[in-house]
Amino acid sequence: MNADLKDHRHELGGVAIGSGTPVVIATIEGLGRPEVRTGDVDPPHADGVWLGADYYAGRTVRIDAAIKTPGDQAAALDVLAALQQVHDDPSLRLTGGATTDLRLKLPGRDVRVLKGRLRRLDADLTSLVYGWVPLDLEFFAADPQFYSDAVQQVTLPLGMIADGGFTAPLVPPIVVNPGPDANRRPGWINVEGAAPAWPVLRITGPCANPSITHVQTGRVLQLNTTIDASDWIEIDTRPTWRSVLRRNGGSVNLTPRSRIDTFNLLPGRSELRWQAVDPTNRAQLTVTWRPAWPTL
Repeated sequence: MNADLKDHRHELGGVAIGSGTPVVIATIEGLGRPEVRTGDVDPPHADGVWLGADYYAGRTVRIDAAIKTPGDQAAALDVLAALQQVHDDPSLRLTGGATTDLRLKLPGRDVRVLKGRLRRLDADLTSLVYGWVPLDLEFFAADPQFYSDAVQQVTLPLGMIADGGFTAPLVPPIVVNPGPDANRRPGWINVEGAAPAWPVLRITGPCANPSITHVQTGRVLQLNTTIDASDWIEIDTRPTWRSVLRRNGGSVNLTPRSRIDTFNLLPGRSELRWQAVDPTNRAQLTVTWRPAWPTL
């Protein structure tokens, strides 16, 4: 995988395309506003339309390109095979929810990533003898947001107050002043990007009945279960992967008040708090997310 893509050099399922590669790109379509599923309703016996909620559909990216390997037919076919083999991998093709990456590098932007699958790969071999193979590529991203190439991660201990407290003897009135050090306590996170990020939250035992709260929104995820010292439970809030699984792959239920479909991290600075029963104070919460953007 090319970690440092140059402007106009992209990557489709690990295969480099665009500037400086044998795959020359003419146009890329589908990077603007994604299609919308509307909840519009025609009112009976009245003009106009009642406008309902608008939901973004998946994003279809169409790439008009060609393999250019002048005079080398074998090289052209090798590039074509590389593009096809990545997306024919059974672990991707036959696994529900599995995705590969379309990584885009445009001027003035860091690498942006779309997660989906290659749905179309048509090749015209008419001019293969010249090392020229026109391609019609179509990549479908189930989640229309653009993601960062880099993952952000924090690990939070169960104890939320890092230091401080009271010094005896206590003399009234008692004034609690968090001071400048309060913002350094575990739980404060900085989310890059311009759209809410969907985290993967892994709770490592030993603990019982853990709950996680996003302070700014008040949203809570709670489990009524026990996690052994050698076990963990992972809550995946990502739109295409939403699940709550143990280390052994077994499913776990959240409490009825928990909404995995609304638990996201707002851009900027916010706070996560979590609590559980843990007499050893060894339990940890690891939060992983990719910064997201609604547009390039």
